[in-house]
Amino acid sequence: MQTDLFLAQPEDLNLLPIDGAVHNYGVVLTASEADSFFARLKREIAWAPDTAMVNGELIQSARQVAWHADSPLSYTHSGVQRQSLPWDKTVLSELRNVVQRATATRFNSCVLNLYQNGSQGMGWHSDPEAQGLHDVIASLSFGATRKFAFKHKASGERRDLALHHGQLIVMRGETQKYWLHALQRTSLEVGPRVSLTFRQFPDVSSVSSSATALGS
Repeated sequence: MQTDLFLAQPEDLNLLPIDGAVHNYGVVLTASEADSFFARLKREIAWAPDTAMVNGELIQSARQVAWHADSPLSYTHSGVQRQSLPWDKTVLSELRNVVQRATATRFNSCVLNLYQNGSQGMGWHSDPEAQGLHDVIASLSFGATRKFAFKHKASGERRDLALHHGQLIVMRGETQKYWLHALQRTSLEVGPRVSLTFRQFPDVSSVSSSATALGS
């Protein structure tokens, strides 16, 4: 008996073969809604270059970031302490409502990344703080279509997918333990992309992490 994929729910269709779960919810906004949110995010978010300490020198990335949370949070990454901004943006609240309705999951923070063109991306990484009770990461994309890739830490097996304007994917379970993920760079001429990664960040005053890049 053939399975009727049209009746399957996003959470039933795992993109990973083993050791984790990635569910593709597809495009969850109309084209006009996605266009409006994209314009508002570029205009209303206080974007700033990401920073890292490399060989004792503070460097800035071309990629721009922001991190908003319901309550003050901090963590240390690449030798730099990061402090969350208040959840004071209406556009973020509206998008969180969309994601929470789609995933039936609550989130208390959102990391945003702005890539101006195809030369900007995110290298292979995992988010080790997203485990246990905090293992769900919902990633919502706007703007240019870009390739997002997963690579198994032990076998090197890969799974790639294109992330489109208004598309939502969710990483769950042991994905961060066993898989790396990356936003692939491209030589093609593509426009800006904004990603929002919603998560229920650990409810502690300070989180120390040397491996996570908190983005996609």
